[in-house]
Amino acid sequence: MNRPELREGDVLTRRYLLQERIATGGMSVIWRAFDQSLQRMVAIKVLDGSLDDDNPGRELMRREARATARLIHPDAIEVYDYGETVTNGGRLASFVVMRLLEGRSLADRIIEGPLPWAEAVEIAAGLAKVLAAAHDRGIVHRDVTPENVLLADDGPKLLDFGIAAFIGEADDQLVADFGTPPYVAPERLKGTTADPAVDVYALGVLLFEMLTGALPYPEKTWEAIETARREGPPPAPEGVPGLPQEVADLCRRCLCPDPVDRPSARAVAAALTTVRKPPGPRGAGWGAAAVGAAALGGILWFTQTHGPEVGAVALLPSPSPVHAQATASPPPQVEAVAVPRHTVAPVADPLRTAAPAPRHPSPSISVKAVKKDRHAGDTVRRPKTSATRKSGVAPLPLATTAAPLRVDTAVRQFNLLVDGAEATHDIDDDVALDLKQVLRNAVANGEGLSAIRTKIEVRYQEGRLPSTLKEELLAALDRVEAALTEASDT
Repeated sequence: MNRPELREGDVLTRRYLLQERIATGGMSVIWRAFDQSLQRMVAIKVLDGSLDDDNPGRELMRREARATARLIHPDAIEVYDYGETVTNGGRLASFVVMRLLEGRSLADRIIEGPLPWAEAVEIAAGLAKVLAAAHDRGIVHRDVTPENVLLADDGPKLLDFGIAAFIGEADDQLVADFGTPPYVAPERLKGTTADPAVDVYALGVLLFEMLTGALPYPEKTWEAIETARREGPPPAPEGVPGLPQEVADLCRRCLCPDPVDRPSARAVAAALTTVRKPPGPRGAGWGAAAVGAAALGGILWFTQTHGPEVGAVALLPSPSPVHAQATASPPPQVEAVAVPRHTVAPVADPLRTAAPAPRHPSPSISVKAVKKDRHAGDTVRRPKTSATRKSGVAPLPLATTAAPLRVDTAVRQFNLLVDGAEATHDIDDDVALDLKQVLRNAVANGEGLSAIRTKIEVRYQEGRLPSTLKEELLAALDRVEAALTEASDT
C-alpha cells in the first residue's frame, strides 16, 4: 500500500503541524493545523496534485493568496502564508495558510428554505461592503456564490478568492472555464476584462435566491441561461411577505444584462443598509436567525455560554469547472469551549518559555446530503473582530509611588490587559497571543520595544484592536520601558 502523501503529525516547513484532515475537494485538501511559531490554530489548504508548470492549481492558489493578502477587511478571509513543501510521496505541493474559523455556509442555509427578508438584506448588505472594499483595492472576486459565503454570528464572510482578478485584467485560459453558471454575469461569456459589475450581478443572484429559495434563472447550462436572459427583463423576487419594493427593484437592477445599468457594490451596500426593518422585536433579524439556525443544527458561537461551541472550519476546496455538476458537503462540526465573559485566565511568568500547546481534540465530523448542482468552494470563517465591539477592559490602576516597577511586574500588567481584552472578546485569541509573544521576545532579547509598538499600531489599523485598548497597552509599554531603563542603570 502506498504511503499517504500527507498525514497527521507531518510538519510543513518546520512550522505547521498537521492535526486533522477536515475537507477534501477536487484540487485541494483542507487541514486543521497548529502554527508552532505563533502558537495558534490555523487552516491549511494543500494542493492535491503535482506542481508541474502546466497544472493550473498552483497558480490559482498563488492568486488566491496574493489577492486576499491585498484585501484587509474583517469580513473577508484572511491569509497568513503561502509556501511549498515536499510530501511523503516525494513531490512538491503548494499550500496556503488561513485563519481557522467557525460558521456554516450560506448554501446550507438556503437549502432549508427562503430566508426572512430582513435577514437576507442584512447578509447582502454585509457582502456588498466587502465587495466594495475589494473593488476599491482593484480586486474582482468573480466567484460570489452561496458556497463561498460563511454565516458567522457577527455577519457574513466572503471566502475563496481563488479565481479573483484585478480590474481590467484579461480573462485568461487559466480561469476562463471556472465559475458557477447561474452566478456568472453574461459579459464574462464574451471574454471581457475583469470588472466589478460581475460581482454585483452575482450578488443580485444571491439576494434573489435568499429571498425566494430559487435561482432567477434555474437553467443549468450556458446556452439555456442565455436564452432565458434574452426572453425578457430580469426577474424580480415576488411573493416575499413584507419585502419592501425598493429591495425588489434593487435586486432586479443588479441582474441587468448590461453591466452599465447595474449599481456599484458600494451603492448596493448603502441602499440595503438604509432599508426599513419591519416593526416589532428583532425576530426576523440576524440575532433570531442565529438562534433559529442553532435549533436546526446550525452554528451558534458564544451566544449560549452553557452549551458547546459548534463550528465548521472549512468547506470543500477549490473552484469547479463551469461544466461540472458538483455537490458541496456541509461544513464539518467541531467542539470547542466557550470562555465566560469578564474572566481573566491566570497569567504565567511572561519571561519563561511557554510550554508546547496541547494537541487540539479531534472533532466529530458529520456529513449530510445537500442540494444537487452546488458549486464546491473553499471556505474558512473568521471569528469575531474587535472592530464591532466596545472595549470592555478596565484600565489597570497606576502605581502610587514614583519608583518604576520591576520588569516582570510591568510585563505582567501588560499581559493582564491583553488577557482581559481576550476574555471579554474585544480581541481575538491569536491577536492576544501575538502581542504577548512579541513583548516577551523583545524583553528577553533586549531589542527595545519598537517592534511591539509597531505591532499594536498594525492591529489597530486592521480594525482588530479597540482604540481605548490601544492607548492602555501603549501606557503599559511605557511602564515596561521605564522598568527596563531602571534595571539597566542598577
